[in-house]
Amino acid sequence: MLRIAVPNKGSLSGPAAEMLHEAGYQQRRESKELRIVDPENEVEFFYLRPRDIAIYVSSGRLDIGITGRDLLIDSGANAEEILPLGFARSTFRYATKPGTANGVQDLNGMTIATSYEGIVAKHLADNGIDAAVVHLDGAVETAIQLGVAEVIADVVETGTSLRNAGLEVIGEPIMKSEAVVIRRTGADAEEPKVQQFLRRLQGVLVARTYVMMDYDCRVEQLEKAVALTPGLESPTVSPLHNEGWVAVRAMVPAKEAQRIMDDLYDIGARAILTTAIHACRL
Repeated sequence: MLRIAVPNKGSLSGPAAEMLHEAGYQQRRESKELRIVDPENEVEFFYLRPRDIAIYVSSGRLDIGITGRDLLIDSGANAEEILPLGFARSTFRYATKPGTANGVQDLNGMTIATSYEGIVAKHLADNGIDAAVVHLDGAVETAIQLGVAEVIADVVETGTSLRNAGLEVIGEPIMKSEAVVIRRTGADAEEPKVQQFLRRLQGVLVARTYVMMDYDCRVEQLEKAVALTPGLESPTVSPLHNEGWVAVRAMVPAKEAQRIMDDLYDIGARAILTTAIHACRL
């Protein structure tokens, strides 16, 4: 039975459970449940603190887990990312008072406050910077005001809270994070149950990214229409009862669907419609 770690709370928890449900797996009904078994799919789920998941997976006690790329790197655990999941995205940046530094190259000898000391220490080492890292839990913006550090490193979304604290973002991002599936480093990459799990999640990702588009068009406009909707391999084309017309079906990127519909209409296609894709295998 495949043993999988799932976030039990926070920004990772809800979207992870939703994706697993879409992939056909049972999920817990109450937040107090710490473990459930899905016998039909031969999977056992363990609901753990997101920050601890990489540690459990690296120990080999659990086969795979869902956590944040930031938490994986910060943990220093012997685990690796095997599939990005596209939700819970965040960007890590340095910030300080204006005029203090312009980028990571200026941080030698300074003290940096962060809740993610593993990420920051690695980034500093990768750039050959000798700086002290102070670990703080929670908001770190006040660390500079109180003299604990000259620089902070934290998740930056709009930057509003930093500006309100009189700080500015400096340099390039330390890293960009999102939810990821992880496994123990060196674990069997071809284990059948793991591969099946990954295929299911990949199917959900594709289903969320594409829609199915159907439309009718004149035969003489078919090549132009197919150029607009090439599909993944090739669109399905079927003759209609009315001579000279064909029906076309193809997967198209969801974010481009409205533009494609406009372009198809302009070349004479009609009865254009899209439908959601709930599951797929490519």
